[in-house]
Amino acid sequence: MSRSRKNAMEGAMRLKLLGNYWNPTFVLLWTVESAAVLCASRIAPHVLAPYSAASGWAQSWVFVVMVLSAMMSMGLFNHRFRDRMAGIVLRISISVLAGGMLAVLVFTLWPGPRVSVSEIVTAAVISWLFLVLVRMAARNAIDESPFRRRVLVLGGGHNAALILNLRRRAEQRGFKLVGFVPAEGEDLQVPSERVVRVGESMRDYAVAEHIGEIVVAVEDRRRNFPLRALLECRLAGIEIVDLASFLERETGRVYLEILSPSWLIFGGGCRNDALRRSLERLFDFIASGVFLCLVGPVMLLTALAIKLEDGFRAPVFYFQDRVGFQGRIVRLCKFRSMRTDAESDGRAHWASSHDERVTKVGSLIRKVRIDELPQLFNVFKGQMSFVGPRPERPEFVAQLAQSIPYYEDRHAVKPGITGWAQLCYPYGCCERDALEKLQYDLYYVKHHGLTFDLLILLQTVEVIVLGRGSR
Repeated sequence: MSRSRKNAMEGAMRLKLLGNYWNPTFVLLWTVESAAVLCASRIAPHVLAPYSAASGWAQSWVFVVMVLSAMMSMGLFNHRFRDRMAGIVLRISISVLAGGMLAVLVFTLWPGPRVSVSEIVTAAVISWLFLVLVRMAARNAIDESPFRRRVLVLGGGHNAALILNLRRRAEQRGFKLVGFVPAEGEDLQVPSERVVRVGESMRDYAVAEHIGEIVVAVEDRRRNFPLRALLECRLAGIEIVDLASFLERETGRVYLEILSPSWLIFGGGCRNDALRRSLERLFDFIASGVFLCLVGPVMLLTALAIKLEDGFRAPVFYFQDRVGFQGRIVRLCKFRSMRTDAESDGRAHWASSHDERVTKVGSLIRKVRIDELPQLFNVFKGQMSFVGPRPERPEFVAQLAQSIPYYEDRHAVKPGITGWAQLCYPYGCCERDALEKLQYDLYYVKHHGLTFDLLILLQTVEVIVLGRGSR
């Protein structure tokens, strides 16, 4: 294979579409499974009646969109997703069932020729079989994908060692670490067996080893920095990326310990122009109004359950001040899930696992996130968005801003009912958890947009259905 062709192939091994990074392995998997569901929808009519004509292509593609959207909402295309085969089959089953039910609803209102329920059921069963077979075949291949970039790290100190701390099967799926090239005089913090010798020419070594990307993790760039060697590698078609950008891309979070203000200032993202804010507000206004109409009966039943447990004089809602967009105070509305004397001492307390202050009804509505539904009123009024960093109490913000750098920068966007940190990290109950979640919040602030928001909303369905992260 020629050098130019090899470098072009390596460059294609990471995709950035609509402002977001996509793992090529899962893009290929998505394509194959889309084709499998499409084939199932075309086969289904012939299974019911061998000589009948299949439904139109438009109906088939609608069925594909319904099923694939449900699969995305169950985390089946998240490259950090790990589960046993039984868990994968369960998620596929839920996805096909949900997709089939959505298809029945859509085709009931479909103008023109109708698609029968029996045809949808048959297509769903065949889709389930095809999808399980595809996942069984792809399960081991995902971690050994030929699309993984071969990465060389320039540096061998503390910062470079951060790459070794990544969760092997989840966060190293996009690349294969070839080795480290320590800088002269650098205190070695990586295993000696992972150190490679590049000889006189880094470019020749990188080309010979089919390196697709060099990560610059040198801690002191003022001394003996191989600027010429990196330039030669870049001119040879090899990608050069700094450590902060590499870790951000592969893990979906911003690493605070290596973050510098200049990286945030000169790096990409962080768009928050008037047009984007207007589009987000329009989406929030329409979507919150529709959701309030749809979940109205659920909210009424929840209010009744709270009254039955605690008495009809007990309050249904719980109002609390939270810090919102640009530090403004937002009066947050939730269903009350704790006892009325939960903070009788007048002090703010972190929620904890198996919190004794939570009522029986409160425990249930927390598991399925029903306690968050009244925040739709906050979204409707423009105080919050559907997606964004979770708003925190002023007492905690004042405390955390003193001990955690960049904490107040999460207020650069509107707070949300759900968010990237809620998907990637468990419920926070201490300062350490707040620091970890801030890294995901800053990633969201840097990359937020309509496409990313829709992906987060889809994956939030998985959290609700499987009850992950609730307290």
